[in-house]
Amino acid sequence: MVGDGSLRERLPANWRRRITTRATVALVLVVALLSVVTAIVNMTSDVVWGPLEPYIPAVVQNTVSFTGALTGFTMVASALALRRGLRVGWWATLILLPFTAVQAVLQLNPYSVPLIVLSLVSIPALLLTRTRFTKPLSLTTTQIAAGAALVGVQAYGTIGGYVLRDEFEAIDTMLDAFYFTLITSSTVGYGDVTPDTDSVEAMLFTMSVLVLGVASFGIAVGALLGPAIQSRITKTLGKMTDSELELLSDHVVVLGYGELTEPIVDELSATDREFVVVARNRDATDDLSDRDIPVVTGNPSDETPLRRAKVGRAEAILVATNEDAEDALSILTARQLAPETRVVAAATDRENTTKLEHAGADTVISPSLLGGSLLVRSALGGDDSELIDRILGGE
Repeated sequence: MVGDGSLRERLPANWRRRITTRATVALVLVVALLSVVTAIVNMTSDVVWGPLEPYIPAVVQNTVSFTGALTGFTMVASALALRRGLRVGWWATLILLPFTAVQAVLQLNPYSVPLIVLSLVSIPALLLTRTRFTKPLSLTTTQIAAGAALVGVQAYGTIGGYVLRDEFEAIDTMLDAFYFTLITSSTVGYGDVTPDTDSVEAMLFTMSVLVLGVASFGIAVGALLGPAIQSRITKTLGKMTDSELELLSDHVVVLGYGELTEPIVDELSATDREFVVVARNRDATDDLSDRDIPVVTGNPSDETPLRRAKVGRAEAILVATNEDAEDALSILTARQLAPETRVVAAATDRENTTKLEHAGADTVISPSLLGGSLLVRSALGGDDSELIDRILGGE
């Protein structure tokens, strides 16, 4: 009865896990891309459809088609933030999804129906996985300064251009001034907005916007996109990034690395089960990374590397090295951070089995004792031949 009660308590959590973090991120990304595609299709289509047709002016339909593409690209950015587990990405996506659905409705086009449906379906999926996106947005001083410089230059050019609008061709509104600043600082320069050649003040102002704009764009790209590029290079080299660690859930955490750990890693790799190894031996972590095995470098008995490995979300924790004392400390730390997670340990010395259990392990296996029992059963004609063949390295 106790087991049945525990199973009933676990059912809701297991049901929620069906919509995984990866699936949510992928769904949001599909909505973002569909928003862009739908906007492009609507801008090239004359089809008007829906019960709201008499009430929606044509200018609104054209506007939401254009803004639909912008919203789609913005949602791509929020999906990337979700991929990193950022809370700000979750909030941004939660705001953009209803906005995308409303835009699709106002487009009055049958091609917008899939976008409406997917946008509405993505909202509950995002709400169910809200606890997976808890990482705060941490920006360095350099990144904040770069972003502030970029915004400041745009504000300087927009306000200055509007103030000097009589000295420019085709600047009449604040939107015109912002347009002039954007194309000038980005070095596009269509030539449709130019300073009066007789106005030295306007020419000097244009040059200042050009110099400051190019500098701010360059600094912003280096400071804001540099870490993302570095993260991609790191991933290519086989190291596990923080964004990947944030997506770990229902995985297996292997604490420590030694002779007993090698078969565990091979078994997990063969079953395609999501897992991560926490080890402090630099040579061991480099070797694991070369084999494309996810690894976190750190002492398995310290809280920081275990938190990075998301031990609190793990389905199981395995501890099996050649040092029972170190394993006991790792078990104590893991049990403190994940009191409900199953911990299985291997005791090199079978006399330490009870000690590892007292440390917090749910199950402790003595390889020497297990091997002796299996050999005796095999010698006496037991039915464990297949398991013994695997242990002895048989095909």
